[in-house]
Amino acid sequence: MKDLDAVYRQHAQTVYKFLLSQCRDPQTAEELTQETFYQAVRSIDRFDGSCKVSVWLCQIAKHLWYQHLRKANRETALPEEAELPLMPSAEDEAVSRSGQLDMLRRVHELPEPGREVVYLRAFGGLSFREIGDVLGKTETWARVTFYRGKERLKQGGCDDEK
Repeated sequence: MKDLDAVYRQHAQTVYKFLLSQCRDPQTAEELTQETFYQAVRSIDRFDGSCKVSVWLCQIAKHLWYQHLRKANRETALPEEAELPLMPSAEDEAVSRSGQLDMLRRVHELPEPGREVVYLRAFGGLSFREIGDVLGKTETWARVTFYRGKERLKQGGCDDEK
């Protein structure tokens, strides 16, 4: 593999954007980016060159993000009552959340790689070029895959390829 400093300079922005698309918090994305490269250095002997370096790094980043989420779920404390903002009623919240949850369920039912492309585009805000780079494909492939996933969501039928 190339000089690690050059690898960092070449791929740090891609990894950071990928993580930012997942967590939507610049500080967390920066911390996880640093941890990604630390883990990459530790496991450099396992990189076999079968994929692009950016894909390998984003896979490491994805696993670190999932670890972060599991840890955050274990450590979540309830806020003090005085800090609670006025919230909509439970019924209003349930109706709003059910629509969001339904959409997420439908996206989750998409077959791969469409599911990952829709997540990265719709929820992560990555460009098609960035998605292609992260997944080791072309920008055109990312566009077509996103379009097909979007069409499948519009039709409401994702179960036909299970």
